[in-house]
Amino acid sequence: MFNHFNKLYREFPPRFWIIVLTFFIDSVGGTLLFPFFSLYITGKFNVGMTEAGMVLAMFSIFGIAGNMVGGALTDRFGRRKLILFGLVFSALSTLTLGLVNSLAVLFPLAAFIGLLSDVSGPAHQAMMADILTEKQRQEGFGLMRVVRNLAWIIGPSIGGFLANRSFLLLFIIDAIVSCVVALIFYFLMPETKPEHHDKENPKPHESLLQTIAGYGIVLKDFGFMAFIVAAILMGAVYQQMYNSLSVFLRDSHGVTPQGYGFLMTTSAITVILFQFRVSRNIKDRPPFIIMAIGTLFYMLGFSMFGFAAAYWLFMSAIVVITIGEMLIMPTSQTLAANFAPVEMRGRYMAIFGLTWLLPSTFAPMLAGLILDNLNPNLLWYVGGMLCAAAAAAFYGLHLRLGKQERFLPGE
Repeated sequence: MFNHFNKLYREFPPRFWIIVLTFFIDSVGGTLLFPFFSLYITGKFNVGMTEAGMVLAMFSIFGIAGNMVGGALTDRFGRRKLILFGLVFSALSTLTLGLVNSLAVLFPLAAFIGLLSDVSGPAHQAMMADILTEKQRQEGFGLMRVVRNLAWIIGPSIGGFLANRSFLLLFIIDAIVSCVVALIFYFLMPETKPEHHDKENPKPHESLLQTIAGYGIVLKDFGFMAFIVAAILMGAVYQQMYNSLSVFLRDSHGVTPQGYGFLMTTSAITVILFQFRVSRNIKDRPPFIIMAIGTLFYMLGFSMFGFAAAYWLFMSAIVVITIGEMLIMPTSQTLAANFAPVEMRGRYMAIFGLTWLLPSTFAPMLAGLILDNLNPNLLWYVGGMLCAAAAAAFYGLHLRLGKQERFLPGE
């Protein structure tokens, strides 16, 4: 076993393992709090999921602007400074959220935090693409999934225990973790932005406004934007596992925070056991086909919540969703990185970030309207239909782009 891990360690550059270390520590802090944030809002402020969804939407609406600016800043100034800023700001904002006592204050605070907290998102993705070669990306992103899910075993279990006693403890611990990660990153991680070395054809100096205007090139990339639209449909459904599902299970089936946390731990264990093996097996398969198959697993798993009533069926649904997740997550990140020219990685990754941020602006609120006013099971039936549409779109992209060299298996 030691030889196996030693061989795996040598397959990737040292800077990759620094990212793995910091990502793991930060994920432990995040998973203490994030899965229970909807429960915190609905419980502390005595509101329904509709209001909680509106708060989450505020984070994401302003996060889109921050993400877009962050993508341009990443290409203009590099990755390291933005990541450090994001970690320090995360610590301060998390503490502030835990101390707010008024829903009226929470809305503008969510807008401000959303604007600045997502500035560093594209820098993280671009740094991974800088460090890993095209052949390493599928497995590298898969390893990051394993690390994140190791954190899911620790975070939600502890978070569910603490949430029954004091939500404030979750905010304090997450803030401390962000500060620790910032220190490790500051001392151990250098800048990774590729330099332009062509002396005969020097790259002209580009102002920040010109860098931002470069988003026009990204938006004209038809294949990439079609991929983004399909991923947004899929992401709107997937996000329900981390916001609406906990409230649905509590209100419709009497599942406690600890029970929900255990479901998330089940997902994490599945990823830890099988993600790296799955990543190695799918790296030589057509990526858009993998995306389509993974989305069909989402369709089945999320639809199950609409007719399941037993806890073991909820657990089965989570396992089905996790199988899709193991196919989709590393593949989608690899596709986004392969779409992007080197000099525009930050901006491409910023647009890719919309696959999470844009659904966050409407999915929790629409889900809340269904949960609060209609048959709650309808949420999962609609989710299944959206996943079916996304799977069809990914298959269409395979037919149109699958033969291009950058998307050929093993390239």
